[in-house]
Amino acid sequence: MTKIAEIFGIPTSSSDEVDWEVLVERQHCPYTSRKCVKVRKSEPDLSIGTCSVYYGKAREQILICPNRLLARRQIFTDCLHLLTLHEPGNELHLIPEVSIPGGSVDYFLVSVNRGRVQDFVGIELQTLDTTGTVWPERQRFLDSVGLAADISDIESAKRFGMNWKMTAKTILIQLHHKTQTLEFLNKHLVLVIQDVFLDYLKREFQFDHLDNARLGNPMHFHAYGLAETGVEPARLELQERLSTDANGIALCLGLLADANVELENIVKLLESKLTNDTMLIIG
Repeated sequence: MTKIAEIFGIPTSSSDEVDWEVLVERQHCPYTSRKCVKVRKSEPDLSIGTCSVYYGKAREQILICPNRLLARRQIFTDCLHLLTLHEPGNELHLIPEVSIPGGSVDYFLVSVNRGRVQDFVGIELQTLDTTGTVWPERQRFLDSVGLAADISDIESAKRFGMNWKMTAKTILIQLHHKTQTLEFLNKHLVLVIQDVFLDYLKREFQFDHLDNARLGNPMHFHAYGLAETGVEPARLELQERLSTDANGIALCLGLLADANVELENIVKLLESKLTNDTMLIIG
């Protein structure tokens, strides 16, 4: 039984209805509409394409590619209420990879009126990092559906695991710095994660002080579950929302620091990146 749940956005459970040879040759990510960015280190032109895996005795489906969270753009719709200065008639833009003090933010959802930024919310995506390699599991699955694979891959004893601890510590440290910046600006930052990862954070870190989501808090956690649909990819469904402030994130890690930035600087940066291509089209 394969441990690969999805390849290039297609569930492995729907193997009878899929032309896997064409899918693998295209190397296309349906969530970015580009070539899959998950490539082999030894073969950078070859996309691995694994969006999610089955892990543990319960065979939970675990997302291992952040782009998988982009399905239907639902995560952005679920952040609209945090644009408190957004008004009817304003355009919505989605700007990727914006640098602020504390690091780069994956996306900024921006409310724009006549080319001027009215409001924005930062959105970070985080899925679980793996240890080891998923390549042999991938190749064994493809071999099972009739695609020839190297026998050394099929017989490989190499395994993969989930790097829960390092993923958690890394993202919380990053959040601390970025939340300080956006809190100073009276803006919001959202971390989009899978519900199983939030469960881990609650078990391993101090999360008791986090509230059910409140608009007044600058830092928000949006946790999504996966609902099985059969032949279609599992559907992302918002399961839980929590919020806190920079001190709340510091309490999780025992850290204190300062990060201030002029609102004007971020607004100018966002406005310089506004194009027709960044406009968010919903539906």
